[in-house]
Amino acid sequence: MGYQEQFIAAQEKIKSLTERPGNQELLDLYALYKQATEGDNNTNEPGLFDVKEKFKWNQWNSKQGMTAEDAMREYVLLVDTLLSKYNHS
Repeated sequence: MGYQEQFIAAQEKIKSLTERPGNQELLDLYALYKQATEGDNNTNEPGLFDVKEKFKWNQWNSKQGMTAEDAMREYVLLVDTLLSKYNHS
């Protein structure tokens, strides 16, 4: 299975979590997804009072220069880590 197929499969797997990951883990998922699908963050930085969007923007911006392939691979690894950490039967 190629990295794109693994990335798509990981997007489905993450929906099966039985517990909610921590905020930083969710930010990492978001940033890696955005970097993989859209590339470098070229959006305007949110205003000071939009705290949630500012955190998301900063996390995505921290992935600047990462290739889509590398972002997909890191996303898959993070999903696997979260599944083993948060899926309790």
